[in-house]
Amino acid sequence: MKLALFDLDHTLIPFDSGMAWTRFLAQRGVLPPEAPAAYLACCQQYVAGTLDIRAMHRATVAPLSAFARAQIDAWSGEFELAMAPQIPRDMQALVARHREAGDRCAVVTATTRFIAEPFARLFGIPQVLATEGEWRDGVLTGEIDGEPCHREHKLSRVLAWLPRPGGLGAFEQSWFYSDAASDLPLLQAVSHPVAVRPEPVLRAHALRAGWPVLDQGP
Repeated sequence: MKLALFDLDHTLIPFDSGMAWTRFLAQRGVLPPEAPAAYLACCQQYVAGTLDIRAMHRATVAPLSAFARAQIDAWSGEFELAMAPQIPRDMQALVARHREAGDRCAVVTATTRFIAEPFARLFGIPQVLATEGEWRDGVLTGEIDGEPCHREHKLSRVLAWLPRPGGLGAFEQSWFYSDAASDLPLLQAVSHPVAVRPEPVLRAHALRAGWPVLDQGP
C-alpha cells in the first residue's frame, strides 16, 4: 500500500480557496461587496505575522454564524459546481495517476472543511483532513474545534488518521505535495516530499535537500 497526500491552496489549485469562497458568497449577496477586500487584508496580515490562523479562520467563518448548517451545505454544493472549470488539468492528472495506482489519497489542508471538501470531490479524493469549524446548536461559532490543521498539527492529524501500529511506516511509499514551508513537518515525514510551485523558503529547502520541484505540470 502507498499513500499520497496533497495540500490544497496553491498546490492542487493555483489560488486561495478561502478567497474563492468569499467571492462566491459576495457575488450571491450573502456577504457584503467589500468582503473579498477584507479577506485579502486578513491574508496580508497573516503573511506578515500580525494575524494568527485562529483569527484568520474567525474572519472567514464568523459571517456565516447566522446561517443553518443545511444552508451552508447547499452553498458548498453550488460552490463545487462553480469551481469545476478552475481545476488545473495537470493536477487532476497527477491525482488520477495516484488513484489508478491504488494509492490511498487524502487532502491535508489548513482550510476549513466545508470549503475544502468541494475541491476534494472535484479531484476524486475521498479523504479530507482539514481545520474543523466549531458547530454549536447547528450553527458555526466562528471558532476552531481543536487544533488547526496547520504546521506540526498537519502531521499530527495524518498520524491520528492512519492505522496503528505503523503509521507512515506502514506504507511502502508515501508522498506529500505542498507549496509552503509551513508544511515542512509533514514533508520531512514522508518518503517522497514534493514541492509544488513553492514559496521561496520551501524552494530553497527543497533544492538543498534534493526534493523534486514542480513548477509546471507533473
